[in-house]
Amino acid sequence: MNRLEVHHIFPKAQLYKHGYKKSEVNAVANFCFLTKDTNLKIRDRLPEKYFPEVESAHPEALKSQWIPDDPALWNVGRFRDFLKERQILLAKELNRRMEELLHGETRWLMGEPSHKPMEIVSGGVTSEEEEEHLEVLNDWMESKGLPPGVLDYAFTDGQTGMQKAIFDLAWPNGIQEELSQPIALLLNEEPETIVLASQAGFQCFTRTDEFKHYVQSVILEKQISI
Repeated sequence: MNRLEVHHIFPKAQLYKHGYKKSEVNAVANFCFLTKDTNLKIRDRLPEKYFPEVESAHPEALKSQWIPDDPALWNVGRFRDFLKERQILLAKELNRRMEELLHGETRWLMGEPSHKPMEIVSGGVTSEEEEEHLEVLNDWMESKGLPPGVLDYAFTDGQTGMQKAIFDLAWPNGIQEELSQPIALLLNEEPETIVLASQAGFQCFTRTDEFKHYVQSVILEKQISI
């Protein structure tokens, strides 16, 4: 429960209800890291509800996550403004860290600031209904005595550590850990996300029935034969 997980600051379900696009929902500036225990406590509440509680219990916690301190930006109607302000805070912190690494040699950081938006992370659950569908599938896996997948698995570049995509449901070490190929279930995803997962060594499924057939005919049959 103390393991760090990627957390959507503004919950996905709430953002989809208010008509925001997947690229906005999964923008880097909408991510932070929380323990699983804290993540479960927050659930689908909006920042305007849980931020005051966090700040009261843990002063400076929001600042440590580079959260804009203007409560007006914590409202779901100001989500796009929140993203812009947090992008600025994250960029400033990155520059500060770079200055430390460069021992004050800041020539590399000079020049006009870029006004390009931060890189959008591809993939991810597209709706509340899709998330519920995946949770039902995880329940099915557990009913078969198999481990559930990681919902909204954050796939990162092994060399740079940069987050490249979000896979809807994934078994990064295989359903039979270390014995089977990594698996990714990618529903309603763009081709580039599927290609990225395939190139990373994941066996990809784009339909639930195909995935279940694989589990029944390959994983469970293998267990029976053993």
